[in-house]
Amino acid sequence: MFDLPQISINKLLMALPPGEYQRLIPYLKPIDLALGQVIYEPQQVIKEVYFPLGAMISLVSIMKNGSTTEIGLVGNEGMIGIPVFLGGNITTNRAIVQIEGNAMKMDASVLREEFLKGQQLQKNLLLYTQARLTQISQIAACKSHHLIEARFARWLLSIHDCVQKSELPLTQKFISEMLGVRRASVTEAAIALQKAELIKYSRGQITVLKRKELEQAACECYGLIKNEFTRLLDNSVNS
Repeated sequence: MFDLPQISINKLLMALPPGEYQRLIPYLKPIDLALGQVIYEPQQVIKEVYFPLGAMISLVSIMKNGSTTEIGLVGNEGMIGIPVFLGGNITTNRAIVQIEGNAMKMDASVLREEFLKGQQLQKNLLLYTQARLTQISQIAACKSHHLIEARFARWLLSIHDCVQKSELPLTQKFISEMLGVRRASVTEAAIALQKAELIKYSRGQITVLKRKELEQAACECYGLIKNEFTRLLDNSVNS
């Protein structure tokens, strides 16, 4: 396990005033999240919320035929369990750990009570929800308008932001499922980025070599989403 001071790695928690932060600490429990661990399934009542520290969690839409597509990803910038404070308590998506790591979890009832107090936590969570909606809607548009290579670059950058590591344990099967494309398309995109020396691609792992150049290869959606998270969340305490 890890010490409580690492709570500050989560940007949502770190943005809280000291008083609110200290009030939450007794209710935050450290947890290690394993690769492939399902946080919740569609239509399941959410009993706990999660604030990732080093883990990355995908929000996945599942079709009747079993096919899946990622509609959002969450790292240390955010939290899992938005329906809890919006009042719905369930979601139509699956939340699954795609890069293992640590997180803090809290009973949903505690988060709901703190949210209703109307202090900075409430404001931050609402701003975060707006940013998350931007991410989801932009990803949907991206799939219709941009080529796989640019989408792949955008996705890699988003994961890199989530975990703050250059070496990403990502299998071809997982990438194709998350992007909603054939494995062959993933291979072609990865080879193109590797030839440009932006990434190193090997079985089960991708290493980001040139971050700035990868941003140039990504579609406009990456910058739009990132800028919206920055605009809404980075200065939330002082606004």
